[in-house]
Amino acid sequence: MIDLDELRAELDEFAQPQKKSARSPKEERVIAGFEEIQSFVEQYGRTPQHGEDKDIFERLYAVRLDRLRSLEECKNLLLPLDHQGLLSGAFVDADPALISDDELLAELAGVGDESDITKLRHVRSVAEIKVAEEIAGRDLCQDFEKFEPLIKQAERELKAGIRKALPFGRDASIELGNFFILSGQFVYVAEVGETIKAPNGESDARLRVIYSNGTESNILRRSLQRALYKDSQGQKGRRLTDPDAGPLFSGNWEDDDIESGTIYVLRSLSNHPFVAEHRELIHKIGVTGGTVEERISNAVNNTTYLLAEVEVVATYKLSSINRTKLEALFHRIFAPALLDLTILDRFGKPIKPREWFLVPLHVIDEAVEKIRDGSIVDLVYDPQEARLV
Repeated sequence: MIDLDELRAELDEFAQPQKKSARSPKEERVIAGFEEIQSFVEQYGRTPQHGEDKDIFERLYAVRLDRLRSLEECKNLLLPLDHQGLLSGAFVDADPALISDDELLAELAGVGDESDITKLRHVRSVAEIKVAEEIAGRDLCQDFEKFEPLIKQAERELKAGIRKALPFGRDASIELGNFFILSGQFVYVAEVGETIKAPNGESDARLRVIYSNGTESNILRRSLQRALYKDSQGQKGRRLTDPDAGPLFSGNWEDDDIESGTIYVLRSLSNHPFVAEHRELIHKIGVTGGTVEERISNAVNNTTYLLAEVEVVATYKLSSINRTKLEALFHRIFAPALLDLTILDRFGKPIKPREWFLVPLHVIDEAVEKIRDGSIVDLVYDPQEARLV
């Protein structure tokens, strides 16, 4: 006779619910990815290797294995399953020379995060690699001292809010004198060559581009555009807007506004050979809320004034002026004629004075009038023609 209690006890053992896996979905994906590598090793008798001549899946497995070996969390999870010794490096690793650092970093991007570890992400396209090579092909800028003041001025204007940094794309034009930010560096377009036809029939031009780290490159406009659309950090580059000049004369007061002031133009009496030779052209332009006499009273001891006496050759009375914007506007207009001169201070240290320009007095007078009537917005000084254009 069957004992019902014993039968129930025997059946209860089979009726126990299946225990749920304690592993997270991410851990399951890691294990599944590792098992694919193990299957590859069993099939080919070697670890997956890097290299453009390899199958895409083998390259994927090679990248994944490298990543799994480097992540302690993954190693702890997989070691009990690693009967082939893949995590300990029992198999010979691939020759690291077969893949570049950039390619490896690109393939590793996204591996090990919440995304599927079995998927290859962020591999750069041929076009992106080409752009990176063009941007990387830079040379030392031999006359960087000519451009450094312009770049630093643009940086100061950006910090002061006179310029803005806008995402590149809405306006994709690149013109002479434009400033950009690419991969954290300021970029200045110093020269634009003749228009040429690209292979796709569109127009292009060779540029001379100066970078804030003292290098330069001669790249095509379209190459720079592609780089700015998506720089090496995966973010869009930035375009620096032209200095915001106004309102210069306004009833809306700001911290840098002065009720009345003077634009002054100075001429140096320095006996420096270059200054003496071009004395009629070299001028300093400034703005003060006090008297000009007070401003220049200690000129002979101040490197700002070339450590020499100065004479006032012109003054212009204005009211309700935003001093910062007005000075920035003058600097922008006459930037192409910025004086490139080094003098020694009283301690023998080389100094590059700012705000001195090789500009005729009558052009400065014209600029002031155009500032007053608001027509200065799109003008800049052309040293070759010695006029505003």
